[in-house]
Amino acid sequence: MSDFIVSIAIGVVATVLAITLHEAAHGYAAWALGDDTAKKMGRLSLNPLRHVDRVGTIILPGILLVGQLLTIGRVAFMFGWAKPVPVSAWRFRDPRRGMMVVAAAGPAMNFFLAWIGALGGFLLPHLPASSMVPFATFIQDFILANIVLGLFNLLPIPPLDGGRIVVGLLPLALAERWARLERAGIAIVMLLIFVVPAASREFGWNFDPVHTLLDRVVPWTMRLVFNLAGQHV
Repeated sequence: MSDFIVSIAIGVVATVLAITLHEAAHGYAAWALGDDTAKKMGRLSLNPLRHVDRVGTIILPGILLVGQLLTIGRVAFMFGWAKPVPVSAWRFRDPRRGMMVVAAAGPAMNFFLAWIGALGGFLLPHLPASSMVPFATFIQDFILANIVLGLFNLLPIPPLDGGRIVVGLLPLALAERWARLERAGIAIVMLLIFVVPAASREFGWNFDPVHTLLDRVVPWTMRLVFNLAGQHV
């Protein structure tokens, strides 16, 4: 039981770090482009508590955690979100391009952190034997959390980062139409993650587009990260 609790704690710490630095990257990118809204509101911070959303960071992940432990005895999937960093796009010289850069900063930070985690593997042979397993577990969870968070946020659905990147890349007329999805964006994401797979199973199908996409892309991305860190796996 103690090993199980330690593994859960390590996973939580790794995920919290990934989310906190993801959100901080948005704030710092906006600040670099001339918007100090996040700084004035105290959100330009590495303190995880500054980025906690009561529903997305605590309630929903807690329900998923307890529900999976009680039903299947393990944590197979987690979903949640942090409180978005406030950005005043009108302060950018080019608001649409500025928002695209700010949005891209979050996933970019996650992929950078995954690479840093892979580099951390070089420390393993130099650690005391008692520390090797916990450290290796943390590195694995940290890399995985950052890769999944980075890739998930690149889904081209506003208000996810990928959706805002698409808005910055499309011609203005198409960008305006795509941006309107933001009002229903979270509902669309929830439908794709929870409702569509559950409904398809009721009809004997196995249609789970988000999980299927991540299952295919995450292993490839993880191999790429390790290769870029000089660890060929």
